[in-house]
Amino acid sequence: MSLGRIGLTRFAWLSIATALVTMALKGTAYLLTGSVGLLSDALESGVNLAAAIVALVSLMVAAQPPDKEHAYGHSKAEYFSSALEGGLIIVAAAMIMASAGERLLHPKPLQQLDIGIAMALLAALLNFAVARVLLQAGREHESATLEADAQHLLSDVWTSAGVVAGVGVAAVTGWEILDPILAIVVALHIARTGYRLTRKAMLGLMDTALPDEEQETIEAILDEYRSQEVTFHALRTRRAGAQRFVSVHIQVPGSWTVQQGHTLLEEIERKVRCSLPRVTVFTHLEPAEDPASWEDIGLTREESVES
Repeated sequence: MSLGRIGLTRFAWLSIATALVTMALKGTAYLLTGSVGLLSDALESGVNLAAAIVALVSLMVAAQPPDKEHAYGHSKAEYFSSALEGGLIIVAAAMIMASAGERLLHPKPLQQLDIGIAMALLAALLNFAVARVLLQAGREHESATLEADAQHLLSDVWTSAGVVAGVGVAAVTGWEILDPILAIVVALHIARTGYRLTRKAMLGLMDTALPDEEQETIEAILDEYRSQEVTFHALRTRRAGAQRFVSVHIQVPGSWTVQQGHTLLEEIERKVRCSLPRVTVFTHLEPAEDPASWEDIGLTREESVES
């Protein structure tokens, strides 16, 4: 049974709790070691906390039912959360690079690395476990918010791995400069993740069409009914969060009765709903003999004005 959108907020609460714990672990590790890499790691956990709170609010808004001002629901709210999380990841990357640049100019010796590294690794393992839970839930319920939050936590795991490696190598070799250099490398990696999340959210807000494979499914269903009497055009698709929208114009002979046309459209809509999850289908019936039926292929139709 599909979990209601409001039920997804429990995953956001899990993310908030995880961010609080990992922020405490990494902050303590930085205070013990003085590593700029661990400081940058702690800063990213602070960003994780802010992102998790945004995700919680977004999921609560997206779960609201349609109303007078939002007849198509509130599912697009998840894209705002995803875009913000992508932006926060990029901000975290910039903060890491700034801290690393400062340490490149002014190297400092590292202390109590054994305890600091152990705490950072514990935080990374916790983030990885929670990220897997969020990613699975996000894909199962088609939640852009949960997927973005999961990717955010996974980027944090990469950060921690790079930081621990840098601190460890610096401790063994005495090359303290490796600490900030590896922090910069990790920052570039997570910035790329932030860019991907932001781009995906922007595509959703711009009403991007459904993926090719889903459009092919719809076209295959329509082709089942294409004949000398029945044809279609003006097929349009878009997605808002987990909800899909499909609209298409079906042309039939003008001699058909209203009941004949209605029966055909109901059958087509039912097949599309059975083939794609969470889809709303809009069909428009037109007489094939009417020239006006061929003038609405575009999104808008210019009206001729007689002088």
